[in-house]
Amino acid sequence: MFRQKKDKVPVSTRSLGKRIYYYRGFYLMFLPVLIFALIFYYAPMLGIRLSFYDYKGIKDPVFTGLKNFEKMFSMKGFWAAFKNTLEISIIKLLINTGAAVVISLLLNELIFLRFKKIAQTIIYLPHFMSWVVTASVFTLILSPTQEGLVNAFLTTLGFVEKGNEIYFLGLRNLWRPAYYVINIWKETGWGTIIFMATLSGINPELYEAASIDGADRWQRMKFITIPALMNTIITVLILNLAKVMNLFESVFVLQNHAVVRQSDVLATYIYTQTFNSGALPNYGYTTAVGLVRSLVGCALVLICNHISKRIRGRGIV
Repeated sequence: MFRQKKDKVPVSTRSLGKRIYYYRGFYLMFLPVLIFALIFYYAPMLGIRLSFYDYKGIKDPVFTGLKNFEKMFSMKGFWAAFKNTLEISIIKLLINTGAAVVISLLLNELIFLRFKKIAQTIIYLPHFMSWVVTASVFTLILSPTQEGLVNAFLTTLGFVEKGNEIYFLGLRNLWRPAYYVINIWKETGWGTIIFMATLSGINPELYEAASIDGADRWQRMKFITIPALMNTIITVLILNLAKVMNLFESVFVLQNHAVVRQSDVLATYIYTQTFNSGALPNYGYTTAVGLVRSLVGCALVLICNHISKRIRGRGIV
């Protein structure tokens, strides 16, 4: 039998080159992922330099220093979009996370396994619909005519008169509530996957011991289930904060000119300034807006992670 030669020198004490050679198989498997990340994530970051130039795509870029940032911070449209981005994203994040937790707890309490699986499948399905399809469906459902399901139902109940139907996606005070409801319908089911995985990992002996001590179902949920979910909830919130400033598709397909003040976010602001400004787009200015958006998103994650460390004693970054 061929006997493998044992190396008495621990791997951790070897030089960097020898350690890389020792784990060469792992590095070789990681190489395609590294190349993909460099090409599609890091190479485009070289375009950040355009934020310091005046560049309209025709003439050569002209270095202007911080003028794009000065212009940006003096624009009312930018600050309105910035405020809308934070408000819509954070409220959506809290509502969706809360709804996912509630649904996970309800699904966890179901006794019949077959019905539980069917319910989970029905809840998950909307996530796989594109936002374009989702917007089309809800535009029909919320249509300000009798063909709209909601208006027809409200008319039947007597809350709305025929001919005075409500335009849910066209009224400034109703667009955001409608947007949050649509997001709950589409994304909450997918968000329950992580929480359901956490719930399945709770030791059943804890529930048995609590039952022996006389705890009812609500008390078991309050003192065992919810505390077990808290770490996962905080982790999900921190991870999703990284995407707070990236809000675009869901808003873009549901907004219209009537509610642009309530729905315009930084991503749609950049899109408008680039393609619908009525003049030659200044790519330097829109790149500067995108850079600030990314920096704010990074800052939010670091702040939330720091708060997590202060509260729980540890973060995730």
